[in-house]
Amino acid sequence: MSSIVKVVKTTSENPDFLSLIKTFDEYLWERYPELKTNYWGNNVIELNTNVVVIYLDEKPVACGCFKKYDKNTIEIKRMFVSPEARGLGLAQKVLHELELWAKEFDYSISVLETLYKQQEAIILYQKVGYVIVDNYGPYVGLDKSVCMQKIIGKIYK
Repeated sequence: MSSIVKVVKTTSENPDFLSLIKTFDEYLWERYPELKTNYWGNNVIELNTNVVVIYLDEKPVACGCFKKYDKNTIEIKRMFVSPEARGLGLAQKVLHELELWAKEFDYSISVLETLYKQQEAIILYQKVGYVIVDNYGPYVGLDKSVCMQKIIGKIYK
């Protein structure tokens, strides 16, 4: 019996997104207790109208969002897949949906930041075309951050 996967474009006010993010934050606190003071200000989600939630048999199991970084660039934020739904390609699906959505707004570059222990995430991002770049913006000088970038559309100068 196959599962039903549903992709929903929504906002950061979506209760299922908020629930997934709460679980994500708890996971990160456990995995990185040493970073509580340095990093979490960068993960506050202000109102965001570019959120994707994926449901597996009506249960919210994966999410991500993007925000404008500059005129040509989006930043991927809050990528998370519930432990019980990992290995099903859902993170890749979230990323793909976010990149397609960003291209609708003529963005051409996607950047993101993850943490050094997130090896599975780093491998996934590289698999779908992201490359490691120098830390940008709020992550400059933070040695636990891994910043990545991908060209998602035509670059206009």
